[in-house]
Amino acid sequence: MYQLDIVLKKGSNLAIRDRTGTSDPYVKFKIAGKEVFRSKTIHKNLNPVWDERVSLHVETLRDPLYVKVFDYDFGLQDDFMGSAYLYLESLEHQRTQDITLDLKDPQYPEHDLGSLELGVTVSPREGDVRDSTMLLRRNWKRSSKYQSMRLSDVHRKAQLWRGIVSISLIEGHGLQPMDANGLSDPYVKFRMGHQKYRSKTIPKTLNPQWREQFDFHLYDEQGGFVDITVWDKDAGKKDDFMGRCSIDLSLLGKEHTHKLDLPLEEGDGVLVLLVTLTASAAVSISDLSVNMLDDPHERLQITQRYNLWRSFHNLKDVGVVQVKVIRAEGLMAADVTGKSDPFCVVELSNDRLQTHTVYKNLNPEWNKVFTFNVKDIHSVLEVTVYDEDRDRSADFLGKVAIPLLNIQNGERKAYALKSKELTGPTKGVIFLEIDVIFNAVKAGLRTLIPIEQKYIEEEPRVSKQLLLRNFNRVRRCIMFLINTGCYINSCFEWESPQRSVCAFVLFVIVVWNFELYMIPMALLLPLAWNYILIASGKDTRQDVQAVEDLLEDEDEDFDKDDKRPKPGPWEESCDKNHILEDMLASWHFEWIRTMVDSERKGFMNKLYAIQDVCISVQNALDEVASYGERIKNTFNWTVPFLSWLAIVALGVATIVVYFIPLRYIVLAWGVNKFTKKLRDPYTIDNNELLDFLSRVPSDVQVVQYRELKLDPNPSPNRRKKNNPG
Repeated sequence: MYQLDIVLKKGSNLAIRDRTGTSDPYVKFKIAGKEVFRSKTIHKNLNPVWDERVSLHVETLRDPLYVKVFDYDFGLQDDFMGSAYLYLESLEHQRTQDITLDLKDPQYPEHDLGSLELGVTVSPREGDVRDSTMLLRRNWKRSSKYQSMRLSDVHRKAQLWRGIVSISLIEGHGLQPMDANGLSDPYVKFRMGHQKYRSKTIPKTLNPQWREQFDFHLYDEQGGFVDITVWDKDAGKKDDFMGRCSIDLSLLGKEHTHKLDLPLEEGDGVLVLLVTLTASAAVSISDLSVNMLDDPHERLQITQRYNLWRSFHNLKDVGVVQVKVIRAEGLMAADVTGKSDPFCVVELSNDRLQTHTVYKNLNPEWNKVFTFNVKDIHSVLEVTVYDEDRDRSADFLGKVAIPLLNIQNGERKAYALKSKELTGPTKGVIFLEIDVIFNAVKAGLRTLIPIEQKYIEEEPRVSKQLLLRNFNRVRRCIMFLINTGCYINSCFEWESPQRSVCAFVLFVIVVWNFELYMIPMALLLPLAWNYILIASGKDTRQDVQAVEDLLEDEDEDFDKDDKRPKPGPWEESCDKNHILEDMLASWHFEWIRTMVDSERKGFMNKLYAIQDVCISVQNALDEVASYGERIKNTFNWTVPFLSWLAIVALGVATIVVYFIPLRYIVLAWGVNKFTKKLRDPYTIDNNELLDFLSRVPSDVQVVQYRELKLDPNPSPNRRKKNNPG
């Protein structure tokens, strides 16, 4: 094993890929065809400064480091800007070397695409390379089957994390003013290796209060660095850099919360953080012959660990899920040979593991077992099949999303693969066997805390179809309210005498006998009514079909893989522009060109501002529609666990309000609110109702999580339409 420490310093004279005469470059590192690092994007700069560091563990130095540079295009396919190889065998050990890589295009090697500057250190690693699956259960040592595991140690160790780094971003003090009003709109970016988080933006303040919590996976037992940058949000133009700082995790003790006051470099102010390092939760990869739940003794121990008597012990450990990835059949051919090189990625929230690659096969067999710790029973298990491509990013072949609460334990099942956005079928099926063991009380309590945020993977995109879909969803919610209002108004208008008489009698009885406890009790009535209808075979959940119709034609708009495009007319025009610039030597033409460039920049800034507004409107419509649909789906028993939880909560509320006077309830609420910051100055506020609703799927998610019926003979047109590759 070797440790490879790389500092991506800067780029020089990179290629022009945007019409403004600049580029938005970012860098990818690959080893043996696998992406191991992606840098941040530097906007509108041909001489970007990244100053990012990454530590990698490699088994051999024979595989070179493949460095690729891309231009990020908002809502479009990213453009290739050049690549280079760094041959690790030629590097001296235990010494940092400054290296300059000249970027080239393999198809046009004579083109000068600029260079990258790196600092590289190669260090041999001594010590323990035992199988990382021993993290799951120490008594696996007793199993003779353990010795037969064929998955390589290095492959597993590259995926399995050794601990969790929990970071609470509390507040900032004395930040640098970046806007004309003497204030800023700060947000914070965190990066640890390939893991990234971004905080919310706090508008118009130099002393922001974020109160957000993030979790990172810790892969290196010795620690690592968390890089932190602070930015000022600017609508319609590039965000302003406000400072940076970093955390050296090797200096922090484990199983203890550390309060850190970090001064910002290259800026003003201080960030206040709480950082906790904890041991790793249960996670493992093994062959099909070695898995814990097939052992009756192991299964009994795990079942006892999550029984009701241990409901209040370690509330974060809700349960465990075991996924057997057996095989796939009838996959799409992604290579020109009519074959594919498929591998499978299994994700649960931010936990991600993958199988090995089966080369040149459309019916691969993996026979691997993945084990994850469950922190939220409402998480969705995502299984994605990719085609490995050594020269570019992996090609998407298909995907399924399975909510943990929908899993039937021990059932080996064939799932039809879906498109990237989970809105339609693609070619192939995958065979899985899944087991979930969890504690229902812990799962219910965890429902009332904020949902875990996903890693930042890609920027939001403007989509006409998505904007129209969200608008139609909001319109359906508004029409429901309007129809309800019209129904009530019809009672006042006596359009139906029988209905108006019944409504009048009900109104008099309720108002005359009204008590506060009747409000939560009234909310129990539609839950009970819908439960009776569903139990009698009358499904009330028919509105999802309208959303399914909206989604059926959207696959192709989101299918933009990270592929290098062939040189087109724009690249040729770039060369012509260089020749033209050499000819325009006189000051007169230079002045004209400067005026044109300034007009172009002004136009592009306006375009970016319009895109920001469109994204804000698109997201706002989605949020409004989602909350309306989630309320409806709670009462419709879309997720029975959540509907039962709502019944319990409303029942408790009814009893409390019935027996305890309202003034005592309000007094207790007020005392808690006023003293919360005194009792815990760094507490993270949350709204339990919104946290509950965030677990209820919207209509779009219901369609995405719905299993497709297996179709043995899909039509060629249907295949082509939903073919993401």
